[in-house]
Amino acid sequence: MVLERRGAGAMLVLTILFILSACALLSFREGSFDFGTAAFGIGAALLMLLGYNLAAIIFRHIDRITLVICFFLASVGLVMLSRLDMDTAVRQLIWLAVSIILMYIVVVIIKRAHDFGRLNYLMMAGALGLLAFAYLFAHTKGGARNWVSLGPISFQPSEFAKVLFIIVSAYFFSVFRGKWMTIGYVAFAGLSVIILVMSNDLGAALLFAGTFLIMFFAGTGRKLLTLAGLGVAGAGAVASYYMFPHVRTRVEIWQNPWMYHRTQGYQIVQGLMAIAAGGMFGAGLGLGYPESVPVNTSDFIFAVICEEFGIVFGIITILMYLVFIIRGMIIAMNAGTRFDALLVFGATCMLSLQSFIIIGGVIKMIPLTGITLPFISAGGSSMVACMALVGIIEGVAVKNGERDENEIRKAGGEVL
Repeated sequence: MVLERRGAGAMLVLTILFILSACALLSFREGSFDFGTAAFGIGAALLMLLGYNLAAIIFRHIDRITLVICFFLASVGLVMLSRLDMDTAVRQLIWLAVSIILMYIVVVIIKRAHDFGRLNYLMMAGALGLLAFAYLFAHTKGGARNWVSLGPISFQPSEFAKVLFIIVSAYFFSVFRGKWMTIGYVAFAGLSVIILVMSNDLGAALLFAGTFLIMFFAGTGRKLLTLAGLGVAGAGAVASYYMFPHVRTRVEIWQNPWMYHRTQGYQIVQGLMAIAAGGMFGAGLGLGYPESVPVNTSDFIFAVICEEFGIVFGIITILMYLVFIIRGMIIAMNAGTRFDALLVFGATCMLSLQSFIIIGGVIKMIPLTGITLPFISAGGSSMVACMALVGIIEGVAVKNGERDENEIRKAGGEVL
């Protein structure tokens, strides 16, 4: 416990130094000192410091390493956004502050909740309602119909549906009371994916389907049914290829983006060229050409990171996601109830799968899908959803810590 706290403290210090040094460097990029960029860096560093320490004070048993990893990834995003567009960076910083407060609230809710009981049916209806609302009323952006505008505010309903989807899935896989309940849940998951495909939101559809299959196997252990689910998902992907022109286009671009480098493949080609231009150690912060990469603050921010910080730093970023996965699995294995274990497992899978789907698309391992890189990409909806999922993980971590502390006290041991 003491070593974990020291390790998390050291990581936090490095994160703050990274933000301050990067923003200090960016402050001089125009030849004269930019007070706005410097103030942004100081504000971001203070937010990380305050967010971490408040969490540690309010929730004694919070998993500090998981929290610091999230803050490090968020700091990478803030630095890159301040390099690309300061207005976007400021908005992202505000959304991060809001998201940290929301995370605290979610931790309290999860810490006190059992399994939400019949509320899960309301959450199920809420998730489907959000997805259907987006399909009916959202406007198209980046080829997907997933953005809803309410006055000056735009948001993605599918981001909030993700959180509800995880809670509902954890509940159903932890109870399994009869075939009709199972059929109802499978219908809910299938309908969610279908609505997303119809909305051209392929990234979210893949994310929901992948998370469902992983949680299904973890929750039931049924190999044949999981393989059957994979078969259905594969058949659905093939059917989508022939039914929807945008799916066919994505696959063709993935197979040979250079053939379409002046049209549909321009985004992937520019991203690959940016990664190659950065080399192992990068061109240097402020010395690359990120403006040549389309959607560089969102979908393709990983390519910009690799261009200016290098492939080595990109690998470190991926390793941070891997450590996040390991910490999530440890918390899940230590959970006191099946529901809590599946809740953490699902939240961890959702965030990690989302990370590797978008990174895989950027480096051309899989067809590109338009989703955000968790904690790093610009987007208030994405940041709020990601930190809410972190709140779920941390809420169970707090439960685990309090249970272990009570057991130590009952045994007459000393709590460190």
